[in-house]
Amino acid sequence: MKQMLENKLAELNGKRMSGEKVVVHEPAAIEIAKRHSPKDFALWIFAFVALISATLVNQYLPAYWQPASSLWTRVAVIAGLIIAALLALALTNQGSAFKTLLQDSRVELRRVTWPSKQETLEYTWQVAVVAGILAFIVWLLDTVFSQLIQYVIGQ
Repeated sequence: MKQMLENKLAELNGKRMSGEKVVVHEPAAIEIAKRHSPKDFALWIFAFVALISATLVNQYLPAYWQPASSLWTRVAVIAGLIIAALLALALTNQGSAFKTLLQDSRVELRRVTWPSKQETLEYTWQVAVVAGILAFIVWLLDTVFSQLIQYVIGQ
């Protein structure tokens, strides 16, 4: 196995010296998200418990801890639990995949061709007119069917 890795490394170094580009692909976000480990399981459990605890702090903590009688202490404890849960989730493979997805989305958003102000106004008016026409059609159908049903049931 070690020999095979050394051969692969030598092959890559040889390509670099010859001027060829070596493209190293990072694993896709979906591949990262599918990975499971005991660490991930523990972090998910911790995050779940922290979020459930954050919902119960306001009601139960003042009975067991005197400083929690203060509103700001409870707010701080709740915020701390939520932040701890989010940090735990960020450390999982799924959190890593989410970060990769956000980075990829940022790159894609830079490539978007946004409409001009004139195009935006034009499209907005078109949508408003079509929505008005559809609202009128729905109102008309509602009125017709209401009258029809009243005629059928005899009121």
